[in-house]
Amino acid sequence: MLLPYLKEGRIEAGCDEAGRGCLAGPVFAAAVILPPDFKDERINDSKKLNEKQRHAARQLVEEVAIAWAVASCSPQEIDIHNIFRASYLAMHRAIDGLSLHPEFLLIDGKFFIDYPGLDHECVIKGDGKYLSIAAAGILAKTHRDEYMQQLHAEYPQYSWKSNQGYPTKAHRAAIQQFGATPYHRRSFKLLPDAEQGKLF
Repeated sequence: MLLPYLKEGRIEAGCDEAGRGCLAGPVFAAAVILPPDFKDERINDSKKLNEKQRHAARQLVEEVAIAWAVASCSPQEIDIHNIFRASYLAMHRAIDGLSLHPEFLLIDGKFFIDYPGLDHECVIKGDGKYLSIAAAGILAKTHRDEYMQQLHAEYPQYSWKSNQGYPTKAHRAAIQQFGATPYHRRSFKLLPDAEQGKLF
């Protein structure tokens, strides 16, 4: 069972992102405040859950959370800010969207850009340690997957419905054949150096 909080009696929001390593699509982030007495074994690191389990967990989180919000940064913003800053910006936007202002933030990973007026703790592999971070990871992952399925209808040749924009062989082969779309991250290495230059 994951931990319900870092410090008892404090309103903590867990934050996590999804899509940082993708070649296409936005990076998504979520912030979640769970009830202090909440416990459920179905909430875990989203990477350890299959698709059916993730969607069931998402429904549970959205029903029981005291507050939750999902936000994103576009591929164009990623190219401007770099993927790390864009991830933190998406987290800030998710925190902005919470209906209840937290007193403290639990952040998945090593780094974070300070959110004004709130202290935070970065937790390496936090989505496997704290319920609120795991819940945020589940929301970020499932909301992003849904968005990439919508983009798949527009550009089916890239197989985003199955690869969600990650750098699979099939995805890179489609980029080589059809070129880059407006949803591809220009600042990323989409193809080997010799071929990358031909894209733009």
